[in-house]
Amino acid sequence: MPRVEFHVSDIDAAKALYNGLFGWSFFPVDGLEAVSYHRVEGREIAADQALTGGMLVRADEKPDAGGPVRGALITFEVDDCDERYAWALANGGSEALPPSDFDGIGRVAYAEDGQGNIIGMMTPVRGYN
Repeated sequence: MPRVEFHVSDIDAAKALYNGLFGWSFFPVDGLEAVSYHRVEGREIAADQALTGGMLVRADEKPDAGGPVRGALITFEVDDCDERYAWALANGGSEALPPSDFDGIGRVAYAEDGQGNIIGMMTPVRGYN
């Protein structure tokens, strides 16, 4: 089963951003307190879904903002790409790729999460999967 893990410097700030952006919940995992590991659950990501997830404290320095993609880039489907992108920027995120239309795919945006990760948002065109 595929798993995505977010390595962050500030667990509380990252949890607030992802909770507000996607409605995700976070649950501490017993035995992994040293890295503050949290199981992630939400509409797109959960223990009983095709994609599972976790969040933990980054082992090294946070990458510089504005740099290239620093690992796997996960893009989540959203109802309104522009609205979710604006929300991310207003709540601790920063611009990586403003909302843009891609023929045959949909409207896509990337935001930095303030923790050195880039998160993608997409409102697909009908029939795209």
